Amino acid sequence: MLSRTADHLFWLARYMERAENTARMLDVNYQTSLLPQSAELAEQGWHSLLSISELSADYQARYGEVEAKTVKDFIVRDAANPSSIISCLRAARENARAVRGTLTTEVWETTNHTWLEFNRLLKDGLLTRDPASLFEWVKFRSHLSRGVTVGTMLQDEAFDFLRIGSFLERADNTARLLDVKFHRQPAAAQSQRQSQGEEEGPAERDTARDFYHWSAILRSVSAFEIYRKVYSNVIQPDKVAELLILRANMPRSLAHCMGRLISNLKRVANDPGGETMRQAGKLRAELEYAQIDEIIEAGLHAFLTQFLERVNALGAGISRDFIMMPSS
Repeated sequence: MLSRTADHLFWLARYMERAENTARMLDVNYQTSLLPQSAELAEQGWHSLLSISELSADYQARYGEVEAKTVKDFIVRDAANPSSIISCLRAARENARAVRGTLTTEVWETTNHTWLEFNRLLKDGLLTRDPASLFEWVKFRSHLSRGVTVGTMLQDEAFDFLRIGSFLERADNTARLLDVKFHRQPAAAQSQRQSQGEEEGPAERDTARDFYHWSAILRSVSAFEIYRKVYSNVIQPDKVAELLILRANMPRSLAHCMGRLISNLKRVANDPGGETMRQAGKLRAELEYAQIDEIIEAGLHAFLTQFLERVNALGAGISRDFIMMPSS
């Protein structure tokens, strides 16, 4: 396969996955913002959303004060923001168009229609009128794109590069979500109680706050029902971390993403013993044999920060060793 074709397929999948992940986080944050809470805590939610995508500095430089409507506009339909949903869908469509002959008709038409229909929905004012419906639509179109890819594409190198892009992007997003949500939002809630001169407060109030916080994290990765099925108990932070980091049969966990990434990399690797394959295999093995108690004791933030650095290095290695290499 030509390296430029592999590159377009890799980024087509990454951008489509990124659009879905962004819609997921926006949807949960929007739904959470409707719950009774202080203005400070609501604002912190939007700050966290910008932080997850590393957009805080760009947003502050352009808009200054964090406001819900401005953040939604910035992350959904600001074409100057390369990580906005509209930018991701446009980039996915352009990458698909560049390799139109490699894709099935169904995959191309799904990607193209998603781009065109999203623009129509924005012009119709759906983001202002019913944001949740728009976010749900983006998630549905990503599901549809993924299903059409699996159901109609020949499972050759082109298919593998699409899947590699999807799982690499998903692992990156799950790690970012966990890192920000585990450390910033609970701290903001505690700061709010202290600033109001409260003690710890009634247990019932704290329990309800914690339930909605951890439920929001699980719902953002479609894991709320899975958590209930696997653990059958109240939502506990360490169990949430275990599910989203180490549970290999959880579709958006770090362990699952790395496992699927490895299987697709092996199919396109000319040198199975190469450095990129070795680093990917090492990371998967560490997730396979790790225990959540050890991770938390050593520091969850440090673990996730290191994971993100290694995933970014993997992305660079994949581009160097599997995409930019001369085709044989």
